[in-house]
Amino acid sequence: MKSIGLTFTLILMNAATSVPGEAFGANFSADAAFLKQHTDLIVLNDQTGQSRIAVAPAWQGRVMTSTTGGDNGPSFGWINRGLIASGQVQPHINVFGGEDRFWLGPEGGQFSIFFAKGAKFELSDWFTPAALDTMPFAVVSQTRDHAEFAAQFSLTNYSGTRFDVKVNRVVRVLSATDGWKRLGIAPGHGVSLVAFETDNRITNAGAEPWRKETGLLSVWILGMFNPSSATTIVVPIKPGHESQLGAKVTSDYFGSIPPERLAVKEDVVYFSGDGKFRSKIGISPLRSKAVLGSYDAQNHVLTLLQFQQPAGVTDYVNSLWKLQDHPYAGDAANSYNDGPPTPGAKPLGPFYEMESSSPAAALAPGKSLTHLSRTMHLVGPESDLDRISRAILGVSLEDIRSALPR
Repeated sequence: MKSIGLTFTLILMNAATSVPGEAFGANFSADAAFLKQHTDLIVLNDQTGQSRIAVAPAWQGRVMTSTTGGDNGPSFGWINRGLIASGQVQPHINVFGGEDRFWLGPEGGQFSIFFAKGAKFELSDWFTPAALDTMPFAVVSQTRDHAEFAAQFSLTNYSGTRFDVKVNRVVRVLSATDGWKRLGIAPGHGVSLVAFETDNRITNAGAEPWRKETGLLSVWILGMFNPSSATTIVVPIKPGHESQLGAKVTSDYFGSIPPERLAVKEDVVYFSGDGKFRSKIGISPLRSKAVLGSYDAQNHVLTLLQFQQPAGVTDYVNSLWKLQDHPYAGDAANSYNDGPPTPGAKPLGPFYEMESSSPAAALAPGKSLTHLSRTMHLVGPESDLDRISRAILGVSLEDIRSALPR
């Protein structure tokens, strides 16, 4: 899913750097306090009060950040403090940040919902729909550990097809017990864990079916995380010949990625998450194993992203900024590393992203598609994290540390 080109990045740069920046909060409490100064915030937690997440209803029920250690614990989500504090509304997109945000695809092509009918696939004509940017989602219900949001809106794609969309989004914090069950492994006794998931359902609220010939939508969940010079992203992939499964990874979104920043093996891809070099990779549904991860060797943080990927389904929307020959040849998973768009320029964040998408939604009136995304951060001794990495990502921490030159 070649969704973010140079012009897109320049839009984001303008949105982020047109206002004064601030340092990130040192812990979860600091970030939550900052957010509460500028928007309503729902803080959810497990029964111990240690696993917490901060959710912003005004930004589509977005999970802004999370922690393993209560108020004084580390804050894992990247937050664009400068833009938020400015109170300004940007015309093309408002990059508030957050480690689980709800979007819809496709971004480009003849079925794009970011370009109006007849528009050029250029910077000046690209606009994020308000429903995915500035429109609040209504709070339907809220308990200690979960909140449900709802929205209903209409979108029109580049080809003139109208979509009447109903969204139901449930955000929940998992207990440590449930988090380990989702991983399918025994708990690490020295490991602190925060696990949360979002259940995202879109429904065709109109009178006409959504058809491939006139364009389809997909659920697209994106997470922004704080980078470090010791962070490496890990993407397990299905091994096999390219004649059957296609390319192992798509890596030419912004031109070639230097080998010191991307290593492609038979069954795993390693990608730098240092926030110093703008680049992006994509994994097709034939290669994806519905899991991504990253390891910050400096802070001993293992981050895992699990998502729902229906077996045997290969139609995923394509977001290239052009009229497409194959509009349903998109990616199931992506990862983005931020960095200067040109030498000497300021980065957007910096941050790195891990993303997942649902299949294209060919829905009859009243029918729905659901996409579940689960994020986990684990902090603890490397001996414990190594066992978890081997079980979930198929590689050791030493494999991750040595995959790319430091």
